[in-house]
Amino acid sequence: MTGLTVSVLGAIAEVPAADWDGLSAHEPERASPFVRHAFLAAAEESGCAAPRHGWSPRHLLVRRGRRLVAAAACYARSASDGDFGRDWEWAGAAARAGVPYYPKLVVGVPFTPATGLRALVAPGEDRAALVQALAEGARRLCADEGIHGVHVLFPDAAEAREWAAAGLALRVDFQYHWRNAGYAAPEDFLARFPSKRRNAIRRERRAPAEQGIAIRTVRGDELARDPAGWARDCFALHRATTDEMAWGMRFVNRAFYERVIAGMPDAVEVVEARREGKLVAMAFNLASRSALFGRYWGCREQHPFLHFNVALYHSIDECIRRGVARFEGGAGGEHKLARGFEPAETWSAHVFLDRRLDAPVRRHLESEREERLRAVARWRDEHPRLGG
Repeated sequence: MTGLTVSVLGAIAEVPAADWDGLSAHEPERASPFVRHAFLAAAEESGCAAPRHGWSPRHLLVRRGRRLVAAAACYARSASDGDFGRDWEWAGAAARAGVPYYPKLVVGVPFTPATGLRALVAPGEDRAALVQALAEGARRLCADEGIHGVHVLFPDAAEAREWAAAGLALRVDFQYHWRNAGYAAPEDFLARFPSKRRNAIRRERRAPAEQGIAIRTVRGDELARDPAGWARDCFALHRATTDEMAWGMRFVNRAFYERVIAGMPDAVEVVEARREGKLVAMAFNLASRSALFGRYWGCREQHPFLHFNVALYHSIDECIRRGVARFEGGAGGEHKLARGFEPAETWSAHVFLDRRLDAPVRRHLESEREERLRAVARWRDEHPRLGG
């Protein structure tokens, strides 16, 4: 395509929110709340996605004349913790071979392993051509700034193919996602399980009422009336939980919560659990029109099955009630399998400027990809109807 110019921004605040968000507004089924201007601004302006934490914003914008036609959120990274790219083995192999690996350019969202659009393209434009332009812009940025590779993390399957057509090598991984099969009520969902497993889930679901705990989802206007208060409570609960774990991931701070809640309350859902009126647990989720994304969990009191009910079961019921198609519960968590989540492919795309690394990674991914696709397909066929 001719007449295109690619520019690089050092902060999301350098582009107007209306221009950025207008690129994906025409694709509500694919649009991700995590690439909205408000979310990226919250991550950056709170200091969570900042150079001192290994996140240097290098956002790519493509214009035709003065009109913004495409963009991608990008960050130069000095490490891999927090981007969920799972490339530590590659980095280690590169180090052993004397090939520089960092900094790398991540096309994605800080500390968010959630599927969604990464290349944002204006309506009426040729997506494939503009993904190509973004890929070329990313390579030029890397060459100009001494960055050693491009990593597009968690695009959806259709976009992953666009990045592959632009010359990147595809990698497939998996998470556990809940899919709405058109259930009219939670009992319809439970009916898919064998009797033994169904009874176990019902027992787990009864636990909060027996413990005197009330669970509900807080959204929209109620959150917007007191973003500072909700941010305080969500942060305190989340930090109370992560601080108990040696491996606890402390990626976000209280300012991040407040900015997200204040900036996009229409997309935030807080599942709260109260006992005797006291907030004892929460799940902090984000939602698009077609999907719910579980992000952070926290609690002050330990009760049997509380996590399953707050972080999983309650939101499954809400998805059924509201007709939401998909619930991504986050990375990891084999316990989700027994509770109705199924293996789902996730995608990434990669290119390295040094052929000493690019060529062997491509060969590895080609053999790995087909085996992983077959394995996930077998896994999905077997689960969850085996029960247990």
